[in-house]
Amino acid sequence: MKKNLFNTIRRVLLGAAAFAVLSIGTVQAESLRVGMECTYAPFNFKNADGYLDGYDVDVAKGVAGILGADLEFVCQKWDGMIPALLANKFDLVIASMSITDKRLEKMDFSAPYRISVGRLVGKKDAGMKLFDSAGMPIAANFDGLKIGLGRATTYASWFEAKLPGANVVFYDSSEAMYLDLENGRTDMIMTNPMKAFLKFLSKENGKGFEFVSPQIDETEFFGVGVGIGLRKGNEELLARLNKAVLELTKNGSLEAYALKYFPFAIHNEKWKG
Repeated sequence: MKKNLFNTIRRVLLGAAAFAVLSIGTVQAESLRVGMECTYAPFNFKNADGYLDGYDVDVAKGVAGILGADLEFVCQKWDGMIPALLANKFDLVIASMSITDKRLEKMDFSAPYRISVGRLVGKKDAGMKLFDSAGMPIAANFDGLKIGLGRATTYASWFEAKLPGANVVFYDSSEAMYLDLENGRTDMIMTNPMKAFLKFLSKENGKGFEFVSPQIDETEFFGVGVGIGLRKGNEELLARLNKAVLELTKNGSLEAYALKYFPFAIHNEKWKG
């Protein structure tokens, strides 16, 4: 009787131990849902094979590798990006979103992983003097010009504050905005100069166009750079994201990601410090 009881207890204990080992071996990695536009080449877009590609995607994967996390990408239209984050449709925004004071009222950001600036693109040799020697816009010289801007972007905010009387047209997609510029339906557009160079100015259909403004990097509008957005109240995750971004900066990964799409790095070397 005692022997049978001992064998029964032994089998139960061995089974429990085996279950514990199995459980340890199947612990799931942290899962993070990442929101991005998925149409914003070369930062986040679907390639010819239908897979997400671009600088933001590389950064997301690099961060996930350091955190030991699994990623799920969620495509979201730009003007609904922040509301969707706040509604818990995803955990992070890695979508070339600039860190600004206005956005910081609603959400948190990691340390920046790329610079954020704006520049005007228009026809070559148009003879437009739009900025003075100090780099400030000359409002009167914008009269009669039609400017294309992405809806709900920092570029739109800059125009609203600096040139409220300008004739602006808002676009929901960069493709439509470039097409209208090319066809003369707008006189110029304001956008990210990195994207403008790769998507338009370096192409055959962009040969008749050029940058018609200096680089505009006013922190009030464009922030200190582009960061990873997340909901407020996640300080532990924010600290890990900051550490991961710093590691990608120091080990050269950010530069390597940039050189896949640009002939230059798109982060600030000072961030290594």
